Amino acid sequence: MAALIEPFYDPTTGTISYVVYDKPGGHALVIDPVLDFDAPGARIREHSVQAISQFLQTHQLQLEWILETHAHADHLSAAQWLKRHLGGRVAIGENIRTVQALFKPVFHLEESFAADGSPFDVLLRDNEVFRCGGLQVEVLAVPGHTPADVAYRIDDAVFVGDTLFMPDVGTARCDFPGGDARQLYRSIHRLLSLPDRTRLFMCHDYPPAGRAPAWQSSVAEQRQHNLHIGQGVDEDTFVARRTARDATLQPPTLLLPSIQVNIRAGHLPPVEANGRRYLKLPIGGA
Repeated sequence: MAALIEPFYDPTTGTISYVVYDKPGGHALVIDPVLDFDAPGARIREHSVQAISQFLQTHQLQLEWILETHAHADHLSAAQWLKRHLGGRVAIGENIRTVQALFKPVFHLEESFAADGSPFDVLLRDNEVFRCGGLQVEVLAVPGHTPADVAYRIDDAVFVGDTLFMPDVGTARCDFPGGDARQLYRSIHRLLSLPDRTRLFMCHDYPPAGRAPAWQSSVAEQRQHNLHIGQGVDEDTFVARRTARDATLQPPTLLLPSIQVNIRAGHLPPVEANGRRYLKLPIGGA
C-alpha cells in the first residue's frame, strides 16, 4: 500500500511536519509536529498543530504514532497535544537517553528527571520495523546533528529529519552537544546509498532569496547537487567545511525553551510550588 503524505510548513521556524497515512478513513502517523511558542511573551499557541488535527479529523484518520526525528532545537514539540486530543504513541530513537544526559546538567533539571527515555512511549532501535495500519515503517539511525537522530523510511519515501536540507541549502549543523560532523557524513551516505529515485522529505527549509519553501528531493538529486556533500565530496573535506560553517552560526532562536520541552517528549516542565511552570535560561559569560 503506497503511503499518502501531507506536509505542513511552519514559516516561523522553517519546519515541515508530516501526516503520513494509508488511506482516507485509515491509520496515520505524524512526524515532527510543531507547538507554536511566542518567546517574548512566553506563551504557547496551537495553530500549527490544530491544522494537523483538522486534517486528521477531516479525513477520518486514526492517529497511531507521533514520531520525532530527534529532540529539536528550533521549535517545541506538539506531540503531547496530539496525544491528549487524538491518541497515539510518542516515539523517538533510543539514543535520546544520551541527549537527555547531556542536557540535564545544562539546565540543572529536577532530580526526578531520569535520562532514561521514559517521557516517551516508545524508544526505537536502528533497523527496527513497525506498522501503522497498512504501512510499514523502518527506523534508520542517522546521528551527527545529535546522537539521537533517526530517519523514517516508508515505501519509497524517507523522512530525513535534520541530516539533509534541500540541495541549495546543504546539510545540518553539528555543533550542538553530542554533535559530530564525521558521524553526519556517514549518516548522510547511509541515506544516499538508497535507490536513486527514493524520495527524501526534509524537516526544515531555509530557502535562499527568490525561492519558495520546498521540502521534497531525491537521492539522485542530493548526490549530484547538494551544496555541502554533492559531487562526491570526501569525508575530511566535508568535516572541514561543516566545522568552519558551524563556527559562524548563531544558536537557534528557540534553542533553550525547545530543548527543555523536547527531551521530555513535548511535556512542559513540572508545576512548581506556586502553581506555575518555568523554562530556565542558563546565563553564560562573566
